[in-house]
Amino acid sequence: MEKTKLYIYGASGHGKVVADVAKSAGYKEIIFLDDNGELKFSPDLPKFPVIIAIGDCKIRANLQKKVSEAGFEIATLIHETAVISPTAKIGRGVVIMPNVVVNADAIIGDGVILNSACIIEHDCVIGEFSHISPNSALAGGVEVGEFSHIGLGSSVIQKVKIGKNCVIGAGSAVIKDIDENCVAVGVPAKIIKRFNI
Repeated sequence: MEKTKLYIYGASGHGKVVADVAKSAGYKEIIFLDDNGELKFSPDLPKFPVIIAIGDCKIRANLQKKVSEAGFEIATLIHETAVISPTAKIGRGVVIMPNVVVNADAIIGDGVILNSACIIEHDCVIGEFSHISPNSALAGGVEVGEFSHIGLGSSVIQKVKIGKNCVIGAGSAVIKDIDENCVAVGVPAKIIKRFNI
């Protein structure tokens, strides 16, 4: 099926980058939707595929659910320069930016953002609606819980588990498991805050 029109729900800076990925993936016409802009989402819009271009993990999840329940197809976008193993599993609504590497048997959940030049090694599991920032590297067998954000340039050693609803600060080196609902920063990464969710 020819890729022609795509809605991008979110017209901020992240939306512009997602539009570049969509063009690389073969979409010919990009239509931005923004609840604060001129063209808002409505279930009555023509039924073109939609990708959610919102950085906030929970908002992205809520919007993807709303769009899906309204009968729209949820697109997955993979930039032409990304290297994806044929044994990797990629969920719905995932955006994979330029120069990303996803290696053998990795599992990428629905709504995940794999930002520019991040590396997801073999057997990693990335939970739904997480965000792996640019130049981050996850060694083999790492698990990242849903709604977690791995900050710019972070490294995670093999087989570490990062719980759901976590934030790993930019440049951190994660060398041991991180509980859910935490913020961890530093080299090595240490928990500095816990959330009551």
